[in-house]
Amino acid sequence: MNRSIVLNVFVFFVYLFFQVLILKNAVMFHVAFCFLYIGFLLLLPVETNPLVLMLIGFALGFSIDVFYDSLGLHALASVLVMYLRSYWLAALTPQGGYDANVLPSVANNGPQWFLTYALPLIFVHHLVLFYTEAGGFDYFWHTLIKVLASTLYTLLAIVIVEYIFPGRRS
Repeated sequence: MNRSIVLNVFVFFVYLFFQVLILKNAVMFHVAFCFLYIGFLLLLPVETNPLVLMLIGFALGFSIDVFYDSLGLHALASVLVMYLRSYWLAALTPQGGYDANVLPSVANNGPQWFLTYALPLIFVHHLVLFYTEAGGFDYFWHTLIKVLASTLYTLLAIVIVEYIFPGRRS
């Protein structure tokens, strides 16, 4: 088996267990939730097949759902983000294109590019997750505050992890 595949499987379980064992209770003011596991999905190699991305997104989202008792909400949001990721990366392609086997990370592309890449995808994930959980738009403003606060909290956590472990999967 390829070394990078083994490493990615290991990192998959690290993100899963860290999310489930530690971050499940790291809620700020009953409004901001940290879903660091999205970082694993966002940091998969650029040239990964979109179908494989969606399968990985489903596997990770479903695993989170099992521990959170959330009935497929994380799987739904993760698969959607993995579907949109390829289109968003294509829109952000640098003039010379991406290098082979490059990761969309802070270390490879810089902080400004990474924020432009990650922020909208995290926002979409949280938007779908929280509005689906709310069952519609009855609590529009409260849910929007949860989406915005959780997006910033998750983005901050992902950026901190990126700076602590800059070359962990290259």
